[in-house]
Amino acid sequence: MAAEIITTEDLREFKRELLEAMGKLLEKHCAGSARKWLKSNEVRKLLGISAGSLQNLRVNGTLPYSKVGGVILYDYTDIQKMLADNRCEHLPQDRTRLPANRPKIKR
Repeated sequence: MAAEIITTEDLREFKRELLEAMGKLLEKHCAGSARKWLKSNEVRKLLGISAGSLQNLRVNGTLPYSKVGGVILYDYTDIQKMLADNRCEHLPQDRTRLPANRPKIKR
């Protein structure tokens, strides 16, 4: 088995090629997910909700939308804003309450 010598220039060239290939993959991957407008079925799939739940978000004004012809479109940034605005922080458990595993009282 013959030994092959790898120079630092070979390693630099490999690094350049690897970074270029990774950059192209990231561009390709991000291009599809960075769409500005989403259709109803895409929003339902993204949020994991039913058609009725999405309609409720529209009707009560929680999620803005645009209607072009018969197609309802949602701005991706509006979806992100809605999620951020409705985020619930975990609150510490109220220590004045009895523990959940307390004994049951017979009545």
